[in-house]
Amino acid sequence: MAEPQMDRYTPVFAIAAAAELAEMHPQTLRQYDRIGLVSPQRTRGNTRRYSLHDVARLREVSRLSAEGLSLEGIRQVLRLEDRVRELEGRVHDLEHALAEERLQRPERRVFAAGAAGGEVITLRRGTRVRRNAEVVVWKP
Repeated sequence: MAEPQMDRYTPVFAIAAAAELAEMHPQTLRQYDRIGLVSPQRTRGNTRRYSLHDVARLREVSRLSAEGLSLEGIRQVLRLEDRVRELEGRVHDLEHALAEERLQRPERRVFAAGAAGGEVITLRRGTRVRRNAEVVVWKP
């Protein structure tokens, strides 16, 4: 049987250890869990288990709080940071797919914006999408 792999998301710390690592009181961690700033995993006995990622997030909450942000402001910052990381991962995946496509089909242009609504289409090398020269006037 293979040993389970641990990474920064593996929940290993009890609340007391996580609080010590984050330099916070355990009650503060409970409050942050209740309001959704950090969401530790739960054991079968319903006790909180924190990962290294959770501890880093708690430290970030502490840093932002020390800079004067409200808990709601911190929640928004963390949400946006999570979204940026998600989008960076998506960009990385798309860049990888593009590189693979270029290697597998060097004779093709991989991406072009379609004329109708910005859809992505594939064109042969040397061809172009017919450009739409319509002018749209917007009146509020």
